[in-house]
Amino acid sequence: MKFSESWLRTLVDPKLTSEELSHLLTMAGLEVEDLAPVAPAFNQVIVAQVLEVVKHPDADRLNVCQVDIGTGTPQQIVCGAPNVAAGLKVPCALPGAELPGDFRIKVAKVRGIESSGMLCSAKELGIAEEASGLLILPADAPVGQSIRQYLELDDNVFEIKLTPNRADCLSLQGIAREVGAITGALTNLPQVSEVAASITDSRPVVLDAPTACPLYYGRVVKNVDAKAPTPEWMKRRLERSGIRSISALVDITNYVMLELGQPLHAFDNTKLEGAVHARMAKPEEKLLLLNEQTIPVEADVLMIADEAKPLAMAGIMGGEESGITLETSELFLESAFFAPKAIAGRARRYGFSSDASHRFERGVDFGGTKRAIERATELILAVCGGQAGPVVEAKADLPARPPVRLRAARAEKVLGVPLGAEKIASIFSGLALSFTREGDDFLVTPPTWRFDMEIEEDLIEEIARLVGYDNIPAHAPRARMAMLRQPEAQRPAYRVRQMLADRGYQEVVNFAFVEEAWEADFAAKTAEADLIRLANPIASQMAVMRSNLFGGLIANLVTNLKRKQSRVRLFEVGRTFHRDAAAQPVAGYRQPWRLGGLAFGGALPEGWGSGGRKVDFYDVKGDIEALFAPAELRFEKLAHPALHPGRAARILLNGEDVGCLGELHPEWVQKYDLPNAPVLFELDFSTLKAAAVPAYAEVSKFPPVIRDLAVVVDQGLALQALLDGLQGQVSPLVRDIQLFDVYVGKGVPENKKSLAFRIVMQDTQRTLQDSEVDAAMQQLVSCLEQAFGAQLRA
Repeated sequence: MKFSESWLRTLVDPKLTSEELSHLLTMAGLEVEDLAPVAPAFNQVIVAQVLEVVKHPDADRLNVCQVDIGTGTPQQIVCGAPNVAAGLKVPCALPGAELPGDFRIKVAKVRGIESSGMLCSAKELGIAEEASGLLILPADAPVGQSIRQYLELDDNVFEIKLTPNRADCLSLQGIAREVGAITGALTNLPQVSEVAASITDSRPVVLDAPTACPLYYGRVVKNVDAKAPTPEWMKRRLERSGIRSISALVDITNYVMLELGQPLHAFDNTKLEGAVHARMAKPEEKLLLLNEQTIPVEADVLMIADEAKPLAMAGIMGGEESGITLETSELFLESAFFAPKAIAGRARRYGFSSDASHRFERGVDFGGTKRAIERATELILAVCGGQAGPVVEAKADLPARPPVRLRAARAEKVLGVPLGAEKIASIFSGLALSFTREGDDFLVTPPTWRFDMEIEEDLIEEIARLVGYDNIPAHAPRARMAMLRQPEAQRPAYRVRQMLADRGYQEVVNFAFVEEAWEADFAAKTAEADLIRLANPIASQMAVMRSNLFGGLIANLVTNLKRKQSRVRLFEVGRTFHRDAAAQPVAGYRQPWRLGGLAFGGALPEGWGSGGRKVDFYDVKGDIEALFAPAELRFEKLAHPALHPGRAARILLNGEDVGCLGELHPEWVQKYDLPNAPVLFELDFSTLKAAAVPAYAEVSKFPPVIRDLAVVVDQGLALQALLDGLQGQVSPLVRDIQLFDVYVGKGVPENKKSLAFRIVMQDTQRTLQDSEVDAAMQQLVSCLEQAFGAQLRA
């Protein structure tokens, strides 16, 4: 929001400098992004009138001018501007003047003719980027007056950055109201009186979509002069607010929008047929807008139309065919309130925005809608002439303004400063908030221009702004501190991350919303019911919530490979998202924390002794076992859509599924253009954080006995099944059984395999005897033969 300081000070004039006012606005929540003068410094430039112009005798492009500077004695000035002519009033820099760019004016001879000053363009005064000739002033400009005073060039332009909740400050009236409340200065808000109808012409208005447009005022104004010039004071205020002057009628609607915050629109009344309707768009309806863009409007777009055709996108932009021109003599003036939800996002959908939509989608003061049409009518009649008809009103249910309760004690507790009920009452009065009191409680009725006051905290924020954030002391926090116990069976999350980093993995952080194709590839989710789709994604390729971490890790790998990284170790800790009707705290969605990892490239960093072996399933399996150690994990065959059918395993801890591990499926290796398959894993993070409580076990002082045992079993028998079958069936002397060899081939029957185990036996009280060892080995062999049909390998 840009505005002229001089304009603001006609409405409220606190005894503050421009810089002090800027700071005060910023600290009150209206951040001043820029404060700049409208013109650079210069002096001794006055309004002058050209009396006579003759050609320079020695230069075709120069003229010798006699100029009245208000002293009674004309001055001779040589001028090369193409638009200089007798009778014009223009800026004149007198001898001794200093112009922008460190340019000093002095009496000089130009091609032999003395020149006492310089006639100036807007560019030479620093108030325009380009100029094709002299700056022509109005005919009533007083000769001899300082140009800075006449054009109000000692003015400043404020540009404030407003948060979306402060739509009431998108007008000079709103800003003046704020400045008055903050500083206590008296406000002189625009006084608007009803314009009496001098003709009976009117046009009926019908609200076909009363929820989207609950209030509409229309008025016919006839016999206007659309070619009338815009007053210089109005044009100046518009330009300093960043709005280009177009024509008097358009300028007046823009001026009222800036002054009161109510966007207006004027239609050429002769182009309208029948009643004006506020309705939703019809199927396949199109509209040629004022920006010369023809758009097909969708069903949720609010339209202004007559009985035959659409006229405008309500609250956004008017149509070209019904717009006013310099030939317009009869207009239909519109002032309406459109519900913010009916306007929000519609302009951006079609790739443009407007000052009107910017205001309507944030909320416009519906209590000032009629006031705005009266103000615009008043200005139109004053500038363009004409006769006004009666104001036609169409009204439905306007937004409710339920009172909000504020407890004075609560405000003091939140802000940490003593206030008192009287101080709060004074603040609310300064903000023009209507309230009643119940002891120290206030029932505040939000005004029609404030859409952001709904709960007690909103009112507390208003008090904080008006008290001044600078005046709220910043106390160091005080609290009773207690050392919290760290459960021995729980390790902190950073420790898990550190363990992975110690094993060569680097942490990544990816978005939780992913491409839909990833869910189809890595989670086999293709049905719409399976996907958790975002209502408003930040990008089209990030439209669904992830159900596993694999997609992001594969994308990270692809990025690294493109940057010539041949060995990649990555992990991520993050939430995944699953539909679950019974889930809490977010009803309908389960959001567990998961740890995902990926390993690709060499098993060891490249070096003279590494051998160049690629990482495989068992390398990563070792990493996972190290994370869970000393707990014992089980690995079972797994079918997973993201993983290789024969090289994937489910990870079990105490019988519970805690994750999965495997090589990437060959189909996805090919699709994502990977040189070979990475190894992926995903684990339940909460289970991973659980740590085993240390338990003392006596260390034997006696030597162990180690024996090897080779048996032949069916080739389809899983090792884990064999080890599970031995649990509790072998001698207590057996401390450990480790597989160290698997053999299939010569000497082993078809469909059989040879498994070689290393058996460790030990006792804590004595050295074992050969007979005990032999008996334990025999018991082990008998168990294998009976339970699995194993045979000792010769």
